Amino acid sequence: MTDLRTETGAKRVRTYKAGELVADTTRPLLVWERPFYPTYWFPAADVTRPDLGEKRTLDGDDETYVRFDWAAMDGWFEEDEEVYVHARDPHTRVDILASSRHVRVERDGVVLADSTHSRPLFETGLPVRWYVPKVDVRMDLLEPTDTVTQCPYKGQAEYWSAHVGDRVVKDLAWSYRSPLPESQKVAGLICFYNERVDLYIDGELQPRPARR
Repeated sequence: MTDLRTETGAKRVRTYKAGELVADTTRPLLVWERPFYPTYWFPAADVTRPDLGEKRTLDGDDETYVRFDWAAMDGWFEEDEEVYVHARDPHTRVDILASSRHVRVERDGVVLADSTHSRPLFETGLPVRWYVPKVDVRMDLLEPTDTVTQCPYKGQAEYWSAHVGDRVVKDLAWSYRSPLPESQKVAGLICFYNERVDLYIDGELQPRPARR
């Protein structure tokens, strides 16, 4: 394995399958197989079911590691807290601040939100997300969907589609009803995809981020 960014983690990491402890280590190896978040590799000595994973070695490293597919496991824990979607990046920071800046959200000329009581969320490597109170959102134009996503830093999100003229724009906004403790400041607030709306901050149209 070459050209992989790696880092030894400091957390205790465990994973389970069908109620059985598969691996338990205080020496996890974080490996950035993808550019935006790492994968946990376990020292082989800390794995009880190596048959469920794939043995890996790194160039110049004598130790053998076992890598498990995240989705194939039933549960992942960092210390005693369950983690969802993927391993947390130790270099990712989430800051949520109160702001009185004027936020206006439009889609095809229809105003969907207008607020001076937003909570911008700054997450390393991602566009700023502007969360606004529901009282400042045209909730009469929004329709809840069955879409649910999870974030290892914020928790589980629910989604809304927007009625814009005679069109329905699917899953344009989301909210965290019960976010994880570090993201409690956005509980119940609504956020729209910067990539899919016209976002004005203090009257200035913001460039739409490129979609990944």
